[in-house]
Amino acid sequence: MISTGLLSWLGSDQNLMLLLSQNWMWGIALVATVIFCETGLVVFPFLPGDSLLFATGAFLGMSAMSPLVSILVITLAAVAGDSVNFAIGRSRVGQYLLKRAWIKPHHLVKTRAYFDRFGGPTVTIGRFVPVVRTIAPFMAGLSGMCPRRFAFFNMMGALVWCGSLIMAGFWLGHMPWIKGHMAWMSIGIVALSMLPVLAHLSPRLKKVQG
Repeated sequence: MISTGLLSWLGSDQNLMLLLSQNWMWGIALVATVIFCETGLVVFPFLPGDSLLFATGAFLGMSAMSPLVSILVITLAAVAGDSVNFAIGRSRVGQYLLKRAWIKPHHLVKTRAYFDRFGGPTVTIGRFVPVVRTIAPFMAGLSGMCPRRFAFFNMMGALVWCGSLIMAGFWLGHMPWIKGHMAWMSIGIVALSMLPVLAHLSPRLKKVQG
């Protein structure tokens, strides 16, 4: 009941907007905490990171506040989350979670498919795909990816994901139509942000499919 109520609260952009308007620092801290949990705790792939980032940017834009501090804080939370998730995958805890089936099998299958297609860059690309962004760092640790290589893709993905969605909200969130359709806008922004990445990796995809 408590978890359902919390998810319902987080799923409402208006609730976040109200919290940010009442106490900006607490609002950003909440968003950073949710992003950390979504990316750092492999059993929480259902948290609404995309919509929270977009709504945060929209609030900053409507309030004429600089987005730089928010992007920095939330990006650091995303980097820290993936780092913790990677460490869990490398540890005995990762094997324990798999044996206990705490991670849904179809989530593992979906993430493995991304790794088969993209390899290491899945850590970056996966940021834009719900569920995959939670499972990918865990799988990277489980598979023994080089920590330095993981750190590069981790930081790159966190900066692009957080920065693009917050700035999209910052630039677009003040528009009347978008205010009433923020959930759909966040989905659209995610889809658009994936296009350059997929175009860059399309030769590799053709090789895999061939």
